[in-house]
Amino acid sequence: MKLESMSFFEIASKRMQWLGVRQQVVAENVANADTPEYKARDVSPFAEMIDAATRGGGPQTTNPKHISSNAFGDGMRVDEDQVAWEAKLDGNTVVLEQQSIKAAEISENYRLASQLYRKGYELLTLSVTGGR
Repeated sequence: MKLESMSFFEIASKRMQWLGVRQQVVAENVANADTPEYKARDVSPFAEMIDAATRGGGPQTTNPKHISSNAFGDGMRVDEDQVAWEAKLDGNTVVLEQQSIKAAEISENYRLASQLYRKGYELLTLSVTGGR
């Protein structure tokens, strides 16, 4: 990871964007908890998103008619959740308890990232104004 090429605010903003997409995927999992053969999904790790951003991203679409390689862009990939706790008899791998835990983790991480972003802004304002 080449974090030195990214600003603090860019990293915090990307983290909040990644957490938002991850929350959306968890919500889709919960909505499909009773859908036969539905496989729980999760977003690729944040480190992969940062790596893709620092090296220029992945495959690019050169024509609007091309199919994008991922639905969310910015190096985020949504795949089947490899750590789903169990599969039901109908083939569904969504476990509501696991999704609830993920949603709580996402919420706490988003709160932390937004606080760090705010504190960074406050420090920048303090350095510019000299404490006035």
